[in-house]
Amino acid sequence: MSPESTPSILLVEDDQMDVMNVQRELRRQHIEVPLTHARNGREALDLLRGENGQEKIAKPSLVMLDINMPRMNGLELLDVLRADPEFADLNVFIMTTSDLDSDRFKARQLAVSGYIIKPLSFETFGEGGTSVDGFSLFLDLIRLKR
Repeated sequence: MSPESTPSILLVEDDQMDVMNVQRELRRQHIEVPLTHARNGREALDLLRGENGQEKIAKPSLVMLDINMPRMNGLELLDVLRADPEFADLNVFIMTTSDLDSDRFKARQLAVSGYIIKPLSFETFGEGGTSVDGFSLFLDLIRLKR
C-alpha cells in the first residue's frame, strides 16, 4: 500500500487530555491507523504543506479538528483547506466542546463530514443524536478506507 492509500488521521487539538481521549477511543473501537498530532491550525498547515521546517506528511484520510485553539483556530484552518485544491476534498470532522449554532452553521458551510461534541466516547453521547451520528460516520469512514 502506498502512503497515500494507507488510512491515516490528522488530529488537530491543543488539549493533551483530549488527544489521549481520542487515542483511547480509537483503541476501544479497534481502529489502528497512523495518527499525526498538530497543536493548532498553523502547525497542521505546516505538516500538510511541509512548511516552516516541518516534514510534509502524506495526505490524511481524515482530519479531526478542534475549533478553539491558539494561533489559528479550527474554522480558520478549514477555510484555508477548502480553498486549497490539494486539500479541498479532505474528510474533516469537527471535534469540539462548542455547541454554538454559529459554529455549527460555519462548519456546515465548509462541508464538514461530521460535528462531534466532546468528550469523545459512546458512553457520554447519550442524548446527543447528531453527535453519535457524526462519530459513527467517522468510524465507518476509517473502516471503509482500510
